[in-house]
Amino acid sequence: MNRDELIAAYRAPGRHYHNLRHIEDCLGALAAVNDLSAAEREILTEAIWWHDVVYDPTRSDNEELSARLAEAHVRPDIGQEVGRLIRLTKSHQVEPWDRLGAILISIDLSILGAEPARYDAYAAAIRKEYAHVPDSDYRVGRARALSQFAARPFIFPDAGFAETHDRQARENLARELASLS
Repeated sequence: MNRDELIAAYRAPGRHYHNLRHIEDCLGALAAVNDLSAAEREILTEAIWWHDVVYDPTRSDNEELSARLAEAHVRPDIGQEVGRLIRLTKSHQVEPWDRLGAILISIDLSILGAEPARYDAYAAAIRKEYAHVPDSDYRVGRARALSQFAARPFIFPDAGFAETHDRQARENLARELASLS
């Protein structure tokens, strides 16, 4: 799978949020991260490109399938690490020692700390991706997921992201949670 095929995957119908714009936003967030070696930046770039290549909201194994594809297509010397990082996007949980994991997860979650109009557009796009779920079930499931993030001491495992995005993320989560009740 080359970059053109990756781009085509992100442009597939039904991708309202997990699309090419999400990847571009994540790459932009990565560009703003300082103190990365060239090797770390390459690993994170590949993880960003591949982390949502498989996205079907009716499945629970998207991250695993995306990780396997990445491992089969990126350079062999970084494939295992790229796959490991992608697998973290299922739970968004990172060990305290895992700097690259903290950066990737913080980048992936950075939309939570976006300005309110952008966050609201994201929330609407997620609802479109889950259009197959009845409204009452969606509200319960979405509220459960958002509540788990809101209950964390740190939404963003990377300290720099936490410092710049946590307050706005908590306001956005509270506003959406209120709209779901």
